[in-house]
Amino acid sequence: MKKACTIAGSAARGGAGIQADIKTFQELGVYGTSTITAFVATHPETKQGIYTQALEVIEAQLHTIHSQIGIDALKTGMLFTKEIIELIADWLPTANVQNIVIDPVMFGKVGTALMEEGAMSSLKDYLLPQATIITPNMPEAEYLLGGRQLKSVTDLQDAAHDLHKLGSQHVLVKGGRLNGPALDVLYDGVRMLTLEAPRIDTIHTNGAGCSYSAAITAGLAQGLSVEQAVIQAKKFVTAGIRRAIPFEAVAGAIDHRAFKEVGEDSVIIATK
Repeated sequence: MKKACTIAGSAARGGAGIQADIKTFQELGVYGTSTITAFVATHPETKQGIYTQALEVIEAQLHTIHSQIGIDALKTGMLFTKEIIELIADWLPTANVQNIVIDPVMFGKVGTALMEEGAMSSLKDYLLPQATIITPNMPEAEYLLGGRQLKSVTDLQDAAHDLHKLGSQHVLVKGGRLNGPALDVLYDGVRMLTLEAPRIDTIHTNGAGCSYSAAITAGLAQGLSVEQAVIQAKKFVTAGIRRAIPFEAVAGAIDHRAFKEVGEDSVIIATK
């Protein structure tokens, strides 16, 4: 059984972060391990919502996973601080992991900051160049590109081209905030691929981005090419959104069981 590792925040609600990643790994048939960088939950009195872990704690988790289990592919999600980013960036070359998915998590669904100010330069300089693939959504891509606004499919394609210059082997720009179909762009430095799925009218998409990158990680762990892994991941997330789990107080989560149980045949692939 192939092994996938997620380095990310723990989301108490269970729909995103480490919890979404582990569910995705399980549904796609890989053994999942986790390094928790922070706990995300709101204290009722202080209102504090993010509790980062000491570097020593993060390092201990990485050591345990690498030395006792092994890693066929890994992803990073919410790292939050400059210090955590640089710890991961320094550790990666020592781990000799061949498949590295960097989800440059910066903002939550409602715009909550999930990365400290000042951490961006460390992400760009030390972590992104080590990636097999990076998976920014539109706000994250805009931020990485210095505030450039993305408003069309052409903008996504131009963004993928420019983000590739930051050093990753592949770039997936997720266009979920555009009007019309849910369209993403994958670029490898030569070939531009678009992945299109019908837009599903729901607010219950918590964890979609985390699960997308986790599904790519699972595919890479199992030996799929980047393109094959991204296509499978797009189908996995589309199926999960189509059968989302609503919550009463907050936006609900995608259903991680959906792809295995009912499949997904609506994704259209085109090349440029």
